[in-house]
Amino acid sequence: MTNSPSPASKRGISGMALLVAGAFFMEFLDGTVIATALPEMAKTFGVDAVDLNIGMSAYLLTLAVLIPASGWIADRFGARKIFTLALGIFTFASVLCGIANTLEQFVAMRILQGVGGALMVPVGRLAVLRTTPKHLLITAIATLTWPALVAPIIGPPLGGVITSYASWRWIFYINLPLGLIAMALAWRLIPDIHDDSRRPFDSIGFASTAIAMISLVYGLEMLGQSQVNVLPTVSILMVGTAALWFSLRHFKRAEHPMIRLEALKVQTFGVTMYGGSLFRTSISAVPFLLPLLFQVGFGMDAFHSGLLVLAVFAGNLAMKPATTPLIRALGFKKLLIINGLLNVASLLACAFLTPDTAAWLTMAILFFGGMFRSMQFTGISTLAFSDVPSAQMSYANTLFSTATQLSVGLGITLGAIGIRLGEKFSQWLDITHIPGFSIKISFVMITLICLLGLVDLLRLPRDAGSSVSKKQ
Repeated sequence: MTNSPSPASKRGISGMALLVAGAFFMEFLDGTVIATALPEMAKTFGVDAVDLNIGMSAYLLTLAVLIPASGWIADRFGARKIFTLALGIFTFASVLCGIANTLEQFVAMRILQGVGGALMVPVGRLAVLRTTPKHLLITAIATLTWPALVAPIIGPPLGGVITSYASWRWIFYINLPLGLIAMALAWRLIPDIHDDSRRPFDSIGFASTAIAMISLVYGLEMLGQSQVNVLPTVSILMVGTAALWFSLRHFKRAEHPMIRLEALKVQTFGVTMYGGSLFRTSISAVPFLLPLLFQVGFGMDAFHSGLLVLAVFAGNLAMKPATTPLIRALGFKKLLIINGLLNVASLLACAFLTPDTAAWLTMAILFFGGMFRSMQFTGISTLAFSDVPSAQMSYANTLFSTATQLSVGLGITLGAIGIRLGEKFSQWLDITHIPGFSIKISFVMITLICLLGLVDLLRLPRDAGSSVSKKQ
């Protein structure tokens, strides 16, 4: 393994972590910001707005296919080259998305954008993980996690502002100057980390994982649609499950697997992969459910709904300075269980909101919910890598990124399923007059999923992650 000295090592981790977090934010934002711009984009392309979902799906599927291969690519060609190249691909594809005049052109460019995004996130995180001293890991992970929390919240209102006062094309054009600056900084700050062993590419593992990820992500999207075609959906999910089983079996037996599973034997990593995935699934549904609750359930306009949802963003930011001191004071296990229960309570509180709830109380619930989710997300993400040996970091990071991608898709799907179940309940109980009842049922469902994820944290030893938290 080669880790040559770099300006990042002299200046400290913060500069590189901030750069990678900024790139993450640009990538995550592009996945959410176009949601409110779809109607205007549809007019430009001469199609129905619903037809543009293929652009979002193509992007997600490209991520799903390439993320598992990102670790091998970074090890072979070096983190600096691949991260800079990923930024270049993403930026170039963004400009091409902006100048697209047909749906076909736009979808093709979104696929290209997905190639850049799939390499950008895992490779950037890997560079930070491998070069950050243990005592600085909490701060580094806290920096890397805020884009995933913030972008889904501010993306839709930002897209609405840009579309209303400029053009939807500027959603993509603004990535050009940002991307060029990020590329210049990446070449200076990202260390030239690569694996000198030159392990061969696992083509069987790549093919089986690609089939599994495409089938599962696409099947979950189909499952979340308003009208589910049961047989094709179940068939695709079964293919995905079978391909995933084959992939895991292959990774255990292959001499040079694309992903090694040894990191799952590290207790802290294993717990954060299982219980942590349930938590990530539940919070992924929140940005999807809150606007629906306020606009569809309570009849608010997009502007006032957006103002309320921004309270979640404020809570995310407010918690960041307290993250490291709290982890150091309480240790990972105690903090994640206490904060996890508070997070469960804040999710459940959303199910009891009504159109008559005072605005200050609604904003307080969302603000504190944002704080608890930020703390839990950072704590779980830091604990995941706290005890992973350096030699296994690339594989662990790839596995973590793949699981995260699936969790996001599953969260939105479960949110949609919860709404449909709520509609059935309201009809059976003859309470369809209650505003937002079906969406409230969905909040109850994701609350239960989040609570189930907490059970796994009880398996953690008392001193879990002490090498990072310094709490014995």
